[in-house]
Amino acid sequence: MEILRFIDPASVSDLNAGWSDGELAVFDAINQKVAAAESIEQIIDFVFDSTRSMSPCDRIGVAFFEENGRRVTSHYAKALYHPLLLAKGYSEDLRGSSLEGVLDTGRVRVINDLDAYFRRRPYSASTALLVREGVRSSMTCPLAVDDRRVGLLFRSARIPNAYGEREVRMHLAIAERLSQAIEKAYRIEQLAAANRAYGEMLGFVSHELKSPLASIVMDVATLTEGYYGELAEPQREKVQRVADKANYLLSLIRDYLDLARIEGGELALDLSNDVDFMEDIALPAADMLRPQIEERGSRLTWQTPENQRIHCDPALLKVVMVNLIGNAVKYGSENGEVRVTLARTPRGITVAVWNEGPGFPENERPRLFRKFSRIPTPTLGKRPGTGVGLYTVWRIVELHGGAVRAESEAGRWASFGFEMPQPIMAAISKKGDAFA
Repeated sequence: MEILRFIDPASVSDLNAGWSDGELAVFDAINQKVAAAESIEQIIDFVFDSTRSMSPCDRIGVAFFEENGRRVTSHYAKALYHPLLLAKGYSEDLRGSSLEGVLDTGRVRVINDLDAYFRRRPYSASTALLVREGVRSSMTCPLAVDDRRVGLLFRSARIPNAYGEREVRMHLAIAERLSQAIEKAYRIEQLAAANRAYGEMLGFVSHELKSPLASIVMDVATLTEGYYGELAEPQREKVQRVADKANYLLSLIRDYLDLARIEGGELALDLSNDVDFMEDIALPAADMLRPQIEERGSRLTWQTPENQRIHCDPALLKVVMVNLIGNAVKYGSENGEVRVTLARTPRGITVAVWNEGPGFPENERPRLFRKFSRIPTPTLGKRPGTGVGLYTVWRIVELHGGAVRAESEAGRWASFGFEMPQPIMAAISKKGDAFA
């Protein structure tokens, strides 16, 4: 018997014919597992356990093509023995390998004697690992979705010459049932991993930029305040421009650091029962925005009740107020009023930040509070921004069991704010009808 052979699936007889009632029941059970949208691991474990009596199998594995078919990476493997040397995450170039033929042609690869195959191809690192595991026969067929070959399904045995035509038919029949569900689950896992990596990189880069920029702002302040001698007016103006640009970059970094915390799942409430809204939240937020407020000439006014004590996470609510006041200053009219209002209601509190300015068109309301979304009007679109501030507001308010609000009269004013129940925990336990 030849050591290596490739089999064209078109030459194999009807995949779904000729099976016993018990074998058909196994195929039906595999279909049910796929329909139940179980994980890749659960599906492969079931195939391994339920088909070993139908075809020799000491090891089963799934791998996916990556880098536009230039590499193949192991995603999951299960075996009757330990350790698995070729395990999840193992990756190898396809060029020059016999698996390249599986990708290019869609044929099934059968290796009848892995020892002899390795002697012919001693440079194959993956074969070396399988031989060390004791594998002697291997059968590999492509996982295909809409004529796209997306991965590979491996079946291996620790005896040579384990796989004939009947085993190939079974392997193809299983792959046909698994391909679409497994590829979908894999893509979802890839997206989740990419999102985690993006959040980690976002936080890392933002954090690394924050310290040197803050140092620049501090150094500029010492220059403008004359600690190193008086500056001539042209020098002062130039230095102040450096400070303005650095403060702008710090505001962007602050947005991205907040977003990184959200995307990384780091948001958790640290509630306090006796928070002074003005002293602990609003005024510190305004102080952080002082350079922008002065640059725009905004007039900041306050309307609050005598009792300003609220129940919240003060650190997170300060992030909310920095974003709301910062947006009101940035998108409001130059030298215009920005008014912050706190009011009590029978169910909690409402906070609104109102500004004179262009506002937003009613038909653009659905874009608000969405990640990376900005309103593309000529007036608003040209103002620099990250598109994450209002999304951060929504996430934090939602964590408190509250709801965000936005109103506007286009060309005249805009108001952004939120309603928040008091106390917080009671509302979260009944979330969904707190502000119905």
